[in-house]
Amino acid sequence: MDPFHAKLVAAATGSTMTALTMTPFDVVKTRLQTQPKEPLISRPPLNKCCQPAHIPCVRNMSSYARPLAAEEVVCIFDHGVYRTERVNGFLDAVRHVWRAEGMRGLWKGAGTTLLIGVPSSSMYMLTYDHLLRNVLPPLISSPTLIPMVAGITARASLTSLLSPLELIRTNLQSTPISPDKPHTLPSVLASVRTIVQKQGITFLWRGLGPTLWRDVPFSGIYWAGYEAWKRFFESRGQKGAYVAFACGSISGTTASLITSPFDVLKTRRQALLMTGTMSSRTTATIPLLAHIVRTEGTAALFAGVLPRTVKIAPACGIMIACFEGVGKFLEQKDRD
Repeated sequence: MDPFHAKLVAAATGSTMTALTMTPFDVVKTRLQTQPKEPLISRPPLNKCCQPAHIPCVRNMSSYARPLAAEEVVCIFDHGVYRTERVNGFLDAVRHVWRAEGMRGLWKGAGTTLLIGVPSSSMYMLTYDHLLRNVLPPLISSPTLIPMVAGITARASLTSLLSPLELIRTNLQSTPISPDKPHTLPSVLASVRTIVQKQGITFLWRGLGPTLWRDVPFSGIYWAGYEAWKRFFESRGQKGAYVAFACGSISGTTASLITSPFDVLKTRRQALLMTGTMSSRTTATIPLLAHIVRTEGTAALFAGVLPRTVKIAPACGIMIACFEGVGKFLEQKDRD
């Protein structure tokens, strides 16, 4: 198999494996990032709902992630124990999703993830590889700067192109306002179509700003780190798929922690735009950042950081290990 087709198969294999295995972490991360802030309330009477009188008390567990502007959180005192439909951390979120929606809930949006992930990741890896090996070396001399520029260029281009699909996937994975109106692909597409008719086709690229703020630095940090770690291990005589996995995981973890606030902004903005509960001014990147810090504190900018990092570390490792390992295997097999 010629090198291009070998890399194409390797990239498709890695992105498919990543999408199928990592979707639950993406669902949990999205749920954690889209639930509203915990209200500052006085202790209500025993077993009474803390909602305002005009808002019904909903106890279905799949209703805990609601639009920020509504600030609707269900909370009761049950025999002296404060209970809430908010989730507190990664394992609590997994338990809530499993109990409310079953195992299928943890793979919500997997089909769309495959639709987006396989072609986009394959295109991304091939674009990065071409820039790294053919386009940039004659233009840039720094071994650190070349992978950084290649990663940033490839990611910015594909993120801009596929932003509408990312908006649909984010809303599929966020929890619906009420359990009787679940987020399904037809319902989300119908909502998108209605909003586009009202606001124009540019609505599909709302949230692109925070997405670029997240993906462009992530790609630059990730690829610069990956190539540096790869050179480090190769200088000690270690190479192969397992080394690629380790380098990808380490670099992915670092990039994930640094860019986590931008991931929160991107998720919040795309979810809020679909609900129509906040003005476009409030959902712009800087005003939304200020709104979250003012009303929820700085810690809210790192909501979902654990499931995101738990997902990204192995995902980056799997993707790059498949690209390096499967690609070289196919090329070698063809030569043999």
